[in-house]
Amino acid sequence: MSDLSYVTPARFSPLGLQARPAYIKAAAVLLGTLVLAIASQISVPMLPVPMTMQTLAVILIGALYGWRLGALTVLAWLVEAALGLPVLANGSSGLAPFMGPTAGYLASFPLVVALVGWLAERGWNGSRPALAFAAMLLGHALCLALGGLWLATLIGAEKAMLVGVVPFLLGSLVKSGLGAAILMALTRRKVDAEQV
Repeated sequence: MSDLSYVTPARFSPLGLQARPAYIKAAAVLLGTLVLAIASQISVPMLPVPMTMQTLAVILIGALYGWRLGALTVLAWLVEAALGLPVLANGSSGLAPFMGPTAGYLASFPLVVALVGWLAERGWNGSRPALAFAAMLLGHALCLALGGLWLATLIGAEKAMLVGVVPFLLGSLVKSGLGAAILMALTRRKVDAEQV
């Protein structure tokens, strides 16, 4: 075996949750659902789908938690909503949001967090801000595509594109940039702390 045959995997997350005990991971899931619930209340009222900070929270959870723990966190948050906890946009909950105009976006969130987390684990993270931005932009694109497809079944393709995709494009770009900047800052802080 040569020295190059084994490469130590780079730590993709400044939180380092992958090496933590189960109770820390469980606490991270609960904290993640709380962050998602708070981010859901920060919204710009739009019809038929409000613009919220949910997607920023989802992509950051993916980038910080990784695809497995991130997906588990988002699924736990969706279960909280289905059980009646007011954790979705405008404090909504129950089964209605999973059947109405927002259903496609909600259904996309576990896939979005898994995609961003998977990419982060492969180097598209805070140590490479351009790739982190691209990963987050891909996550937003997946959310808009699936959300728009579901919305199209309810109101038609053209209207779904006009009210469920186009108004969110600029916000997706801004939130992807903000997410990459937050991730880069957290990564640098972690590196600086390790050097002290």
